Amino acid sequence: MSGITPASASFYSLRNRVKLVHGGSTYFAVMIDMIREASHTIHLQTYIYEQDETGVMVAEELMAASRRGVKVFMLLDGYASRHLPSDFISQLRDSGIHFRFFEPILKGDSFYFGRRLHHKVLVCDSRFSLVGGINISNRYNDMPGQPAWLDWAVHAEGEVSYELFKVCAEFWYRSPKLVRAAVASTPPISFPETWHCAVKVRRNDWVRRRNQISRSYIEMFNSAEKQIFIMSSYFLPGRVMRRNMALAAKRGVNISLILAGTSDVPIAKYAERFIYRWMLRNGVRIYEYPKYVLHAKLSTYDKKWVTVGSYNVNDISAYASIELNLDVMDRDFALEATKWMTLTIERDCIRITDDYIRQYNLVTRFLQWWSYEVFRAIFFVFTFYFKQKED
Repeated sequence: MSGITPASASFYSLRNRVKLVHGGSTYFAVMIDMIREASHTIHLQTYIYEQDETGVMVAEELMAASRRGVKVFMLLDGYASRHLPSDFISQLRDSGIHFRFFEPILKGDSFYFGRRLHHKVLVCDSRFSLVGGINISNRYNDMPGQPAWLDWAVHAEGEVSYELFKVCAEFWYRSPKLVRAAVASTPPISFPETWHCAVKVRRNDWVRRRNQISRSYIEMFNSAEKQIFIMSSYFLPGRVMRRNMALAAKRGVNISLILAGTSDVPIAKYAERFIYRWMLRNGVRIYEYPKYVLHAKLSTYDKKWVTVGSYNVNDISAYASIELNLDVMDRDFALEATKWMTLTIERDCIRITDDYIRQYNLVTRFLQWWSYEVFRAIFFVFTFYFKQKED
């Protein structure tokens, strides 16, 4: 557990084992193995669930688990998964799965406002867990002729999985009394004293005044001495995050951003490119990943700390969505994450320089400015009140 000081370790659970998991078929193979091994409870919470080959595959495993006596709880975001067919949901419920949607505060056919459940988490038996940015859909899996979007997750076994079980129970039951009963009914688990990996659950949820993941990023900028890698799919940091990033770069920290070259939300990519000039002026290195859609949310610094989960570096994740990350303070794990970030840059990325962005013509620059202003307006509407509380 190199790199852990007594002060920082006291905020982490320590009896854990973790593994970095690549998105695509590798991720879903791990998920299926976990479901098959579960003996008493499964909690699955995700933002997008689709009834395609990947969704059907996962559903069949969950239904099989339910039929063999495992209590299966499935919570999906009521906006992003709203197109899931009713007969598919009935099939899940008929198998014994406890299913429901997490409903937004206000919603309609053409609008959505309020909290969205952006978790991507699977917890089995309060012992094993899988946390990342990967939804359940063919887009996130390796299909014939269609590689998965680039993404990452962490598989954890140990005390942190018990903490994640309590988080999932809180969102499922909503009543503190029922949550306590669920926790009390969970079979006791002990983990070997030889396990030493510091892991911490981090959450953002504006209704409950949690901004832990945002603080983790700010702590990263303040604590880093040499190097920061950030892989982010929708990178539009607010002014607080930009200020801390600029201060880190000013004191000599090498900050490398791995961003999408191709995005599933083109307007977000235009807006992101509008702030490239600011980042380059402040000494931040920018790399675009052009091969496939980049959907990852993975960051690390100084080869000793990693955060991975659902959190995007923008104000929607900071102030509006319900996000879930794991922070891992472990040198071996951080070295693994750093290795993959470095390989991604070397093998698959394009370096963005001042000369590169001078190639943008006037129409492209106007679209970038317009997209950025549109996103600023959206962020203002969704987050103004909460940002005032935070600042």
